[in-house]
Amino acid sequence: MLDIIHQDDTLVVIDKPAGLLVHRSKIDRHETQFALQILRDQLGQHVFPVHRLDKPTSGLLVFALSSEVAMLLSEQFASRTIAKRYLAVVRGYCPEQGEIDHALKEKHDRIADTQAKTDKPPQEALTYYRRLAQIEWPEAVDRYPQSRYSLVELLPQTGRKHQLRRHMKHIGHPIIGDATHGKGVHNRFFARRFDCARLLLACTGLDFEHPMTGRPLQLSAPPGVAFKRVIDAFGWHDAVDRLL
Repeated sequence: MLDIIHQDDTLVVIDKPAGLLVHRSKIDRHETQFALQILRDQLGQHVFPVHRLDKPTSGLLVFALSSEVAMLLSEQFASRTIAKRYLAVVRGYCPEQGEIDHALKEKHDRIADTQAKTDKPPQEALTYYRRLAQIEWPEAVDRYPQSRYSLVELLPQTGRKHQLRRHMKHIGHPIIGDATHGKGVHNRFFARRFDCARLLLACTGLDFEHPMTGRPLQLSAPPGVAFKRVIDAFGWHDAVDRLL
C-alpha cells in the first residue's frame, strides 16, 4: 500500500518510497514493483503519471485520474508554475544560500536510448538552495578526524535529469547516498552507522493550482523512516519541522 497524501475525483498524490520505480524501465528490467501499478491496484482504476521521481528519490508524486487532467497537470509542470521543494543531506558545510545556474548535458543511456545516435546539447538548469542546519560529527569517515554534513532545502526551477544530484556535485557538496555523484566512503558510513543506505533526497513539498478548480494545493510529506534516523541522530528535528 502506498501512502496517499491527497485524493479527490481528479487526481491523487502519493508519498513514493525510495527505491520504487514510477513505471517500468528498460534499465531496471529485474524490478517487478512500480508505483503506477501499485496505485492502480490500490484504487481499482487507471492512473496517469504526470511527472517523475528518480528511483532512489522519495517523496510527493502526482497522478491524474484521467488523460484530460493529466494533460492539464503536465502543462503546469512544463510551464514551471509548480513549486517543488526537496530536502537533502549533503557532504560538507554548504553555503547558507545561493543558486546553481549550470547547464546540464543529458547523455543517452546505453539501454533506454538505443535508437539515439548523438548526445543532446546542454540544457538550461537552475536550482536555488538554502542551508537549514549543519553538523560536525565526531567520527573520522574520510581523511579528517571529524566529518561535516549539511541539511539543505533544494528548489529546482527546471526539471533536468538528475538535476539536483548533479548540481550539488557541481558545487562540491554531493548528496549522501548518491552512488554516481557522491563518495562511497560517506555512503557506506551512513549505511553502517545509521542503517540508512538510501539516497538522502526527498521531495517534501509541492505547490500548484488544482487543474479543475484553480484553487491552490499546498502539499507536504516527511522525508521517510531511514532519512528520519539521520535527522534524529544529528538533532535536526526543529529545522525539518519548520520546513514541513
